[in-house]
Amino acid sequence: MPELKIGPEDWLAIGLTARLAAVTLVVLFVIGTPLAWWLARSRSAAASVVSALVAVPLVLPPTVLGFYLLVLLGPQGPVGRLTESIGLGTLPFTFAGLVVASTLFSLPFVVQPLQSSFAALGERMLEAAATLRAGPLDTFLHVVVPLCRPGFLSAAVLGFAHTVGEFGVVLMMGGNIPGETQVLSIAIYNRVEAFEYDHAHLLAGGLLVFSFVSLLALQWFNRGRAPAGISGADA
Repeated sequence: MPELKIGPEDWLAIGLTARLAAVTLVVLFVIGTPLAWWLARSRSAAASVVSALVAVPLVLPPTVLGFYLLVLLGPQGPVGRLTESIGLGTLPFTFAGLVVASTLFSLPFVVQPLQSSFAALGERMLEAAATLRAGPLDTFLHVVVPLCRPGFLSAAVLGFAHTVGEFGVVLMMGGNIPGETQVLSIAIYNRVEAFEYDHAHLLAGGLLVFSFVSLLALQWFNRGRAPAGISGADA
């Protein structure tokens, strides 16, 4: 029986998946943090609409989102025509296109933990910072972020792990180009299609262990921690 090991093409898929998850997570925090803060603090009707839009990927089949992104960002779509007109080309079947698709699909996994953490934050700490003449950015960095650290950690773990496990949306948007858009989930699918179940087990088992360990570590970290604003902030 030949020795079972991860081949060079599998390592390419693993490296691409890790790079995609890391870049996507940075984009998610840049977009998701101010969005979650606004959703947690706003009382306008628009906040409910935006919150529902953010949560759509939780119930929408990923292939549907991937299809509409493909249409929107393709050469005949409005965004695709715009990117071509400014010399950026089109995003489908590129790494940048994978980042766009992954960001939209994983957005609720970052926004919702942050929004819950921000909503639980007591007002007294913010008011105390204001009385000390702390600016909004200073207050956020030195008061909000430390108090909401569990929320940020949850968002980071869920956003990264969810991006690693994506399949339908990245297949629709990026296709199956080795070394460019072929992520780990697609590599597993290729192994199954080729009836290489032993290799599929090896890759899928590694992904399963990674997901379980990530969530287990998150549970251990958050165990016994009171929500932000409960312990001392509103006492």
